[in-house]
Amino acid sequence: MDIPRIFNVTESAHRIHNPFTSKKFATLGEALRLEPETRVLDLGSGSGEMLCTWARDHGIRGTGIDKSRLFSEQAKRRAEELEVADRVEFIHGDAAGHVSDEKVAVAACVGATWIGEGVAGTIALLAKSLRTGGIILIGEPYWLHLPPTEDVAKGCLAGSISDFLTLPGLLASFGKLGYDVVEMVLTDQDGWDRYEAAKWLTMRRWLDANPQDELAADVRALLTSEPQRYATFTREYLGWGVFALMAR
Repeated sequence: MDIPRIFNVTESAHRIHNPFTSKKFATLGEALRLEPETRVLDLGSGSGEMLCTWARDHGIRGTGIDKSRLFSEQAKRRAEELEVADRVEFIHGDAAGHVSDEKVAVAACVGATWIGEGVAGTIALLAKSLRTGGIILIGEPYWLHLPPTEDVAKGCLAGSISDFLTLPGLLASFGKLGYDVVEMVLTDQDGWDRYEAAKWLTMRRWLDANPQDELAADVRALLTSEPQRYATFTREYLGWGVFALMAR
């Protein structure tokens, strides 16, 4: 079980596999008023930065599930590095359909809503692990302004304009699902740049070390096209944030 290898290559040096920075995760932890021993479930936990830093800074206990073998191992090493391996657990597995044996105070999917085939399905999945009065965290893109054409949306790596909502539309959609939005932390341009631009040096170094690899042509094509694509489309049209929800 693993994610497509291209992502393990392009994001192998990332600690955070979305447009958030460590400062944004710190802001989110403070905004949620996390208390010691709060139990957190993170579906699609990547390299574990959110759970590990919250365990260090707030004393939470957490479980992360991720389909990438590489990222799961990186998460375990990060927990050891921050001396919180006794407080967080990382499982290499498929987060789609995962329900915690023990109800949690915070159930999160920060940037991997495909596990529930979209935002609504992911919220429904997370709710199965949530204790009464708990908080759901959803990380999701939104349009800063609507793309003028479907081709522009595809340039943002969306399937179509309808894949994402504007920020007001996204916030309204949570209400239609029966949830109050009780907090939000939005990324900024630096967060997007750190997420996207950091891939380019990783790709170049990988290519230099693996010129004969069967994936080399694909990685070369990405390194050639991604800087201009990102600057033209994603940087111009896409926002991203984490939204805290409580059932009404």
